[in-house]
Amino acid sequence: MPGGFTHVFKRRGYEWDVGVHYIGDVHRPGTMLNKMFHYICDTPINWVDMGPVYDKMIFGDKVYDYRKGKQAWMDQMKEYFPEESEAIDKYMQLILDTQRDQRTFFMERALPGAVSAIIGNSLRKKALKRNTTTLEVLQEITSNKKLIAVLCGQFGDYGSPPAESSWLMHAMLFKHYINGGFYPEGGSSVIFDSIAPTVLNQGGQIFNNAEVDQIIIEKNKAVGVKMADGNEYRAPLVVSSAGVFNTYEKMLPKESVQKHKLENNLKKVRPSIGHVCLYVGFNKSEEELKMQKANYWIYPDNYDHDENITNYLKDPDSDIPVAYVSFPSAKDPDWKNRYPGKSAVDIITLADWSWYKEWDGTRWMKRGDDYKAAKEKLSQRLLEILFKYEPQLRDALDYYELGTPLSTKHFVNYSYGELYGLENTPDRFEQKFLRPKTPIKNLYLTGQDVVSCGVGGALASGLLTASAMTGKNLMKRL
Repeated sequence: MPGGFTHVFKRRGYEWDVGVHYIGDVHRPGTMLNKMFHYICDTPINWVDMGPVYDKMIFGDKVYDYRKGKQAWMDQMKEYFPEESEAIDKYMQLILDTQRDQRTFFMERALPGAVSAIIGNSLRKKALKRNTTTLEVLQEITSNKKLIAVLCGQFGDYGSPPAESSWLMHAMLFKHYINGGFYPEGGSSVIFDSIAPTVLNQGGQIFNNAEVDQIIIEKNKAVGVKMADGNEYRAPLVVSSAGVFNTYEKMLPKESVQKHKLENNLKKVRPSIGHVCLYVGFNKSEEELKMQKANYWIYPDNYDHDENITNYLKDPDSDIPVAYVSFPSAKDPDWKNRYPGKSAVDIITLADWSWYKEWDGTRWMKRGDDYKAAKEKLSQRLLEILFKYEPQLRDALDYYELGTPLSTKHFVNYSYGELYGLENTPDRFEQKFLRPKTPIKNLYLTGQDVVSCGVGGALASGLLTASAMTGKNLMKRL
């Protein structure tokens, strides 16, 4: 589908987004994300404010609101944890310091190899000083288990729990949303609809269902791509946003991989975890159902994300460690024009590829009764979590459908149904090979593996890749 994870799908008179549930830092003129979207979009996207509370962290019966704005967020946290005022101040300052130090860290990735060899380490070292796990950093400023769990409440946005995630990733994500969450009016498909004319007007072309079989390499130079149907397209530059595993393992000739020892690089990183998403439709409007715009992050009440995930991966029948609930029909003011009298909800949790591996190779929508039964069992568990906190939705339930890691593999071609490309661990951010320019001349990488996961990370990687290709500081130009 055009737009990758920004696309939507429709079923039984409903529409759901599959990857864009909210974006931060896009609404204010002057922010880098706002400038990048403004630059590449033919028609401006109207980013709708989700309101003063954009995320709700729910542990059992206790709710912690994430409020929009640095000071408002801090004041709210100090109300919940008055004895931790100093720790909360330190946390915010550390977030800001880390984010500042990351600017040169990512800029270094666009530098030519010779320049990077001379000054690269100096540009990276400040950020890498803090490249430890999120849990280790937080335990240095507080021993309050509940506060740490609440501060890590958005870990699902990058896929790794506190004891595994890089603090660099956590700081990026938290800072990204500190001024609130925003949703594109008209649904997430307007992102592609706004960008496509810009590509076409510059002489570009866009192909759907166009599978690349191999990148054509001649004399260690990328010269084009060979398609699955046998056609070839020649080009002076080739850019892959399919992820480093797909690019190096599936699309490069083996001799090129072996020549540059690319398989050794891949051993240093791992794919991120997979997910399931339950897409739910209700036959009443969001006003009738009193839906909120804020996302719900629902957790067990023991305040231990890592333990809960470990238990769940060992035993899928144990407590679901995180259920993220998004209300796209409430976030989008244009929804009522497209789907009057209806509402939609997404419920997401993590999933291990091994749980669905036995059905790998079966056809989409025709994977057999056992697969249907496994999906139905999990669907009912997720629905009950939703109805516990929004009981008025139960009687309006009209339709639901569960997407698994097999669905992700089918539509996005990630081998293990991973959502975020590479796992966001400290090791991932140590890797110098995760940069736009590859050892193969005229072959470049872009996408969320180059910078970080999500729409913002992928968009920023596009800027870095364009800078590396042209040799110009396009960030400065913007």
